Amino acid sequence: MSSSNRRFFLSSSGLIAGRWLILSVVLGIVVGAAAISFQVLTESVGHFVLERLSGFAPGGADGEYHRFHPLEQPLSIPAVIGVLIAGGLCSGFLVYRFAPEAEGHGTDGAIDAFHNRRGTIPLRIAVVKTLASALTLGTGGSGGREGPIAQIGASLGSYLGQLLKLSSRDRRILLATGMGAGIGAVFRAPLAGALFAGEILYREADIESDVIVPSAIASIVAYSVYGLFLPDHLCFSHVFGELHHAQMQSLAELLPYTVLAGVLVAAGFLYTRCFQNTHRLFGRLPGPRMVRPAIGAFLAGVTAVMAWLATGRDEQSLAVLSTGYAFLQTALKSPQDVAVSMLLTVAVLKIVTTSFTISSGGSGGVFGPSMVIGGSVGVAVGHVASGLWPYQLDPGAFGIVGMAGFFAGCAHAPISTIIMVSEMTGSYQLLMPAMWVSTLCFLMSQRWTLYERQVASRLESPAHRGDFLIDVLEGITVNDTYRRDRRIQTVPEGMPLESIVRMLSRTQQHYFPVVNDEGKMVGIFSTDDVRRYLYDETIWKLADAADVMTSDFLSVTPEDDLHVAMKKFTALNIDELPVVSSEDPGQLLGMLRRKETIATYNQQLLRQQQLAQEQG
Repeated sequence: MSSSNRRFFLSSSGLIAGRWLILSVVLGIVVGAAAISFQVLTESVGHFVLERLSGFAPGGADGEYHRFHPLEQPLSIPAVIGVLIAGGLCSGFLVYRFAPEAEGHGTDGAIDAFHNRRGTIPLRIAVVKTLASALTLGTGGSGGREGPIAQIGASLGSYLGQLLKLSSRDRRILLATGMGAGIGAVFRAPLAGALFAGEILYREADIESDVIVPSAIASIVAYSVYGLFLPDHLCFSHVFGELHHAQMQSLAELLPYTVLAGVLVAAGFLYTRCFQNTHRLFGRLPGPRMVRPAIGAFLAGVTAVMAWLATGRDEQSLAVLSTGYAFLQTALKSPQDVAVSMLLTVAVLKIVTTSFTISSGGSGGVFGPSMVIGGSVGVAVGHVASGLWPYQLDPGAFGIVGMAGFFAGCAHAPISTIIMVSEMTGSYQLLMPAMWVSTLCFLMSQRWTLYERQVASRLESPAHRGDFLIDVLEGITVNDTYRRDRRIQTVPEGMPLESIVRMLSRTQQHYFPVVNDEGKMVGIFSTDDVRRYLYDETIWKLADAADVMTSDFLSVTPEDDLHVAMKKFTALNIDELPVVSSEDPGQLLGMLRRKETIATYNQQLLRQQQLAQEQG
């Protein structure tokens, strides 16, 4: 090691960089192994339970690893519903018996732990979430893998922070890093995983910048570990394969893409409201909570049967169950083979089945269904636009852009979603329309979000409340805050205690500066200090202000900022501080009150929030 490198490593910044490099690598290895376990369990349940008992093989995208070959046996719809119910019941038992925090899609739980629980998630969440999600998704429940793996990764990151007794700030960073690593591994999209971890925490255009670098390292490592589980030909391929045919031919196509954004916003509003209202409805159901996922699974199965019958028993309609990726890939690669009516049926009923499956307490993510819903709506709009537009349009391209725009609006994560969809499809030629549609969807969907635990911005996050308190207070001086016109009654140091007691009965003042014969401040006392002498009248004529006062007192100058003042307020838990001249510490200028300091902070914070809203 060279002398310059040695000096860097031994410096505080070098130690911090080295520490986060090691932590990120370790977490990436652990999360990558967890992602493999989750994938194997989910596929095993799907093959040995769902396929063997019902003959239903949901399939997946071509770029996914299918460990088991599909079985050749007839489809049994009653068995599909039975397996769904059994999966919901087992999942509900695991979750509500061992870790109620693991219910639902999981990402909200990780977001809540970041903002409100000091980055603490019990390790049992990772275990229970893995098993419950494998049961829900493996038995045909409509959900995705991003929510479970995000909470699993977050739990592992949090546990690592607890194990090493790190600060709450570092625990939060590891929690978010674990989320990003899980997403980067499962979707083979390490860049998107790193950005997702910092972006998904907030509703507005804000990002948790501290997690980007650790999350990028952990995502790459987790993706590499997960890649060891894949065959060589899939390791560097995309989930939906290469879709190079999908591209924009003319800038004029931005007009129909704008129309697509409007349709996606409407669909996103329907998805969000249906999902959240279903959750509230199940929350009011009587009886044991562990049976609610089974009820939701049954209703999802009934919805799938209705779609199957309404489409003439077309098995494409069963994409409303499981991930639906096989149907989505067909729609993207060969949009001419999927009718608009089928696309809209899958899109609308996927909203319903996902709401029943996850909002009832089943364990699954909302990103996967969002891809199917947004992609189906996009291809459908592409078909319609092709018939009306004077030039040739590619409905598959509309499907890819729809995938990005729909989730960008629903989850308020436009940047990571654009990158993730590009990495999953291998189609980077649609970045411009994807950016355009995703930005429009994000801006028009500000009033609702799938993730109810998101906060508006870092300014409103409890995780950063102390940071912004210091930032705001450091920008305001004592001179801007204390009232110079307030009359402060001083006490000569020779005033007898008897006179002080009589004075207290005539004033509302609580703190009294003590001055010497030259008018210089030499001490201070409060009414509480005098109260100690009230029951001993014999000392009233003997003691004076010099006996009562504190000569070693805290003070501030007009040039001090309010952060300095607040530290002094809290050091002795006092309510007022003398303001003295910086040139002559004995010259009393006034008194600064704690209430005034807090009021000034609140006013400044309100002004910053209003300014941010006006700029937004």
